[in-house]
Amino acid sequence: MTTERLLRLRAEARLERETLLEHRVRGGEDPAIAYAEAPEVDDFVVRALRDEMLEDRGQLAEFGLARLAARAGGPEAAGHRRDADRVEFALLREIAEAVPQLTVAVWRAAEELEVH
Repeated sequence: MTTERLLRLRAEARLERETLLEHRVRGGEDPAIAYAEAPEVDDFVVRALRDEMLEDRGQLAEFGLARLAARAGGPEAAGHRRDADRVEFALLREIAEAVPQLTVAVWRAAEELEVH
């Protein structure tokens, strides 16, 4: 990835983060809590790259449905979560390898996954 593209992605992510924060604060949330809980700019970049990779591979809809099924509960929810976590972990590793500047954000995202 070029430095220019990373800068562009970070600028877009910064705008997304600021919009999220403004929405939460205007909704009456304590600004200190909203800022503390909001994802970092690079977290947004990692999600965008993950989604881009899923789309390029024709897996975005399938991944989204697996995440939805995992949240819905039911007897197969754990299996859907495991499968989606494995796919996401592999993508995150690719992102960290391709863009070392995002490694910290990649591992923050990976912390939420159950990968064994």
